[in-house]
Amino acid sequence: MCVLQLTIMSLRIIIVLAVFTGVTGSPSVTVRPEADSVYVTAHPNSVPETGEETGFFGKLEVLVEDETEEDMMATGELNPNHYPAQRAAKVVQHYLNTRYGSPYRLLGLQRVHSGNAEDVEDSGRKYQLEISVQEMIGNTTEKCSAEVLFPRGEGQRSPQVQASCEQLLKVNNTAQEEALYKLFKTNQSLLSAQNLPDSYGHIEPDMKPLWHLSIVASSAVMLNESTENTLYNMAQVANITQLATENDQVKFDCHVLLHEMVSQEIIHWKLLFTWSPPEGVKVLQMEQLPHCHDCEKPPNTN
Repeated sequence: MCVLQLTIMSLRIIIVLAVFTGVTGSPSVTVRPEADSVYVTAHPNSVPETGEETGFFGKLEVLVEDETEEDMMATGELNPNHYPAQRAAKVVQHYLNTRYGSPYRLLGLQRVHSGNAEDVEDSGRKYQLEISVQEMIGNTTEKCSAEVLFPRGEGQRSPQVQASCEQLLKVNNTAQEEALYKLFKTNQSLLSAQNLPDSYGHIEPDMKPLWHLSIVASSAVMLNESTENTLYNMAQVANITQLATENDQVKFDCHVLLHEMVSQEIIHWKLLFTWSPPEGVKVLQMEQLPHCHDCEKPPNTN
């Protein structure tokens, strides 16, 4: 009896070892946004994916697969849950926020329905996508078609994007934006905030417009820096300060932390941007700060 039990146990151990040692090749990462069980490590101050923040943060299941499968999917019809389609679709999110985002309108990727990729002579690789885009604050969703071209050649150039989601832009936020603009312009003291969100993922309600403005401004950086090999998310606003200005624009100096989810790097950027209801968010300057191991810890950042 004891010998039989030991034999069975030995066989189980051999099978387990065979399964683990049978995984070969270079691993690649597949994104499955709808999964709930496994979370990508993000900056400790990142907001969990809840409510209006859906589509901006974490909650991505990571599975290890042979890289040949991803390479095969990179041209022609794409698996909507694999990295090539997800990376291109995320670029569309940044593009939409750069063009249409405001303190009361944030656009995020909800789902990739289908995708196709092709090489375009010497121009680069073009992605055709069918995606669902969600307006986070109003919680409305629209299915959109989009095209993303990642240029090929010397030097990094930002992707070229075409997308239209008219239904998400029909909500009239003019009254809210005008009230916020008046508040910014008439405050006795210039506004400032730090650690949005804090180490518990919390943002005070009156600070959310600053958080939303920072996301829109950061989208310009994430769009500019995106390639076929990146996947950017907003992680945290280390600090944001309203600056004095004599024109109609409200101006902000902002230090943001972006999470590049492929390399798992937290990248620091310093932004100078303006906002007004008629003109939207305009990024005047963007500067990448040294990596964390080369620089001091941002003030009051956990």
